Amino acid sequence: MNRSILHILEEVRAGALSPEEAMTQLKLEPFQDLGYAKVDHHRAIRQGTPEVIYGQGKTTEHIIGIAGAMRERGQKTILITRITQETADAIAAVYPLSYSALARIGIIGALPEPDGDGDIVVATGGTSDIPVAEEAALTAEALGNRVTRLYDVGVSGIHRLLHNMEPIMKARCIIAVAGMEGALPSVIGGLADAPVIAVPTSVGYGASLGGIAALLSMLNSCASGVSVVNIDNGFGAGYLASMINHLNTKGEEKA
Repeated sequence: MNRSILHILEEVRAGALSPEEAMTQLKLEPFQDLGYAKVDHHRAIRQGTPEVIYGQGKTTEHIIGIAGAMRERGQKTILITRITQETADAIAAVYPLSYSALARIGIIGALPEPDGDGDIVVATGGTSDIPVAEEAALTAEALGNRVTRLYDVGVSGIHRLLHNMEPIMKARCIIAVAGMEGALPSVIGGLADAPVIAVPTSVGYGASLGGIAALLSMLNSCASGVSVVNIDNGFGAGYLASMINHLNTKGEEKA
């Protein structure tokens, strides 16, 4: 693969290939086939964000193998989601890993310096929503964002939310995580001038239906500017928030 890239660069130097054509070819470079996984090393070129390892359902050996392939190609920060403490301990025996049992996230390597346009606020309705919120927050941090956490600021004591209006109004993007009836995103969406990503959680009593009640409430939000990800999908919210927070940076790179 390195020879292929070198050949492309030599063609650019010789004038046989324009920089734009070279970038297109680099985007279409093949993945690395490990047999059990096909590692997409060029995702960062195409999408601006390198590949993330979804750990649930994978064997520890497969995760270590995929992470090793990423490290060999120079990926400095590797995000691994939905892994247990046991899996994290096995990975940490091979690579330097920081692990959050609360979020079930492991990160190989150091967190990058924040290079997003502003701050991402992650707010929860209650303390029980924090595991999903931490998945979102750590994902955003691993992708190069500053994150402000506002936990347990739900509508059952709305004065707690109103007490934190300054970070909400300064945020570039807001992730609102809530179970039960899922009202928090609508309230924040009616106050803030930033996009709100709503994350329903499976927290709640019987009629919450494992998060479906919160999901439907968020989908039916009367507040404008609220989008919704799947139940307990903190990773998806953190990833989307990072994309929003890097839009201006992406424009500067193109210019």
